Amino acid sequence: MNDRRLDALRDELNFLATNWLPRRALCRGMARFSQIRHPWVRAASIALWRACSDLDLGDARKQRFESLHDCFIRELEPGARPLDPDPEVLVSPCDGIVGGCGRLDGLVAVQAKRRTYALDELLCDAALAEYYRDGSYVTLRLTATMYHRFHAPFDCCIEHVSYVAGDAWNVNPAAVERVDRLYCRNERAVVRARLRGQEHVKEHVLTLVPVAAILVASIRLHCLAGLFHLDYPGPNEFPCASDYARGAELGWFQHGSTVLVFAPAGFALCKGIESGARIRMGQALLRLPADRSQSGRFIKTDRNKTGT
Repeated sequence: MNDRRLDALRDELNFLATNWLPRRALCRGMARFSQIRHPWVRAASIALWRACSDLDLGDARKQRFESLHDCFIRELEPGARPLDPDPEVLVSPCDGIVGGCGRLDGLVAVQAKRRTYALDELLCDAALAEYYRDGSYVTLRLTATMYHRFHAPFDCCIEHVSYVAGDAWNVNPAAVERVDRLYCRNERAVVRARLRGQEHVKEHVLTLVPVAAILVASIRLHCLAGLFHLDYPGPNEFPCASDYARGAELGWFQHGSTVLVFAPAGFALCKGIESGARIRMGQALLRLPADRSQSGRFIKTDRNKTGT
């Protein structure tokens, strides 16, 4: 069997194993198991994980972990992810593999070949979606072995977070190519951040959408108390006013997943940002609009919703 057919078989088996089993039960079970602190369980779990994957802990801040979960959400050594020095670019918020990216077709983004999704369904906010009409987007998929924390792409103020309850489909290529509107189905947080800086910068609002996935399926944001998870009871709308410097940590996934990044019209993908590319947090992702006379469309907010 050649490598291509073998890879296809692995993808098919992975899809069947993780998406036709009871996903919510798997998430709850993995959440409990991953936090067991017994030294034998911890050591065996991490050893098996390393043996069966490309897990690299060489840049982790610590090398001894209290549990498998502690390893999942590990911090990195200072300086392990340098920020791009160009002040006109937004940096990647996380390590990841670039999926769909480019310019939105109106309000439609590419999920995979022959599969798309509507931005208003993803964001659950028609007015916010309209703000990004014909804008730029990047899909960043985190594999299970990657660094799971995500960071601010630019100096910004998080103005609002919406939590959207959902499923826990796998987000690997096999599932993304088979499941319609997968990102719109999964548990996710919609994080709206206004850029800070000179006038031509702070006109713009960036939206990050961390999307949870199979197994732990939980998201933690530093700007809010508590943990979003499949059994989270609410509330779902959170007005915020939390400032972050470029590169500052925003939160983490309990397991690997995806971060979707949306910028309004005028932003452009940086060199090398294309489907299949591997990128690390801090690398150049999006460039600010070259035409500084282009006025941003300010977003005015009421208590829970967004309007233009």
